[in-house]
Amino acid sequence: MKNWRATVLTLFPEIFPGPLEHSLAGRALKEKLWSLDTIDIRDFASDKHQTVDDTCVGGGAGMVLKADVVDAALSYAYDQYPVEKPAIIYLTPRGEPLRQPRVRSLIKNNPSGCILLCGRYEGIDDRVIEKWREEKRLIEISIGDYILSGGEIAALTLVDACVRLLPGVVNKQESLESESFELDLLEFPQYTKPQNWQGKPVPEVLLSGDHKKIATWRHGQAEKITRERRPDLWEMYQNIHSQAQK
Repeated sequence: MKNWRATVLTLFPEIFPGPLEHSLAGRALKEKLWSLDTIDIRDFASDKHQTVDDTCVGGGAGMVLKADVVDAALSYAYDQYPVEKPAIIYLTPRGEPLRQPRVRSLIKNNPSGCILLCGRYEGIDDRVIEKWREEKRLIEISIGDYILSGGEIAALTLVDACVRLLPGVVNKQESLESESFELDLLEFPQYTKPQNWQGKPVPEVLLSGDHKKIATWRHGQAEKITRERRPDLWEMYQNIHSQAQK
């Protein structure tokens, strides 16, 4: 895979790389396994005051990012990918929920990278979103059913999830395959030394040395935790595996 690139359109470029500069993502960034660019949306305002927002047509509280400014910023970012075009993602609460299959597809189907558009205030003039959805296949993604001040934290989350799947970022493939959501289940419990801590022993099966029994126990625990804590995921898991057995 070629160098994967994240281009973030934001009013606050100083937020980046933020936490992406540390741990696995930060090491991979230094090793040039991926790259990060930020584009200040304000640079594409046409007036001397660099106005990027305006009042809502029809009334209402708050301001909306202007279509012409966002469109110019998106066009500039898109042109920075001359050969293989990137995925274009608008981080918004009204988008599809971010799940691991979507992360995997972003990496698989967009080897050149992603453009991430971060909204602010009351959002972005919907006409520019509609235009880019129709012409360049922009997709809208949400990281959860809650309200943030802007799309930057969502962009950091999405980039981190993508970077972990790039070759060479996580050393052991087994680590990726056993993590939560990779098998459509939450992760099983993990333990380390000492074998008995404050009267709480490590489960005996993990000390048996029988890898088949350990794998069976871990899978059973993953199913149990998913069923109890995330009934929505459990239902999806059952549906996927029942269809696979047909």
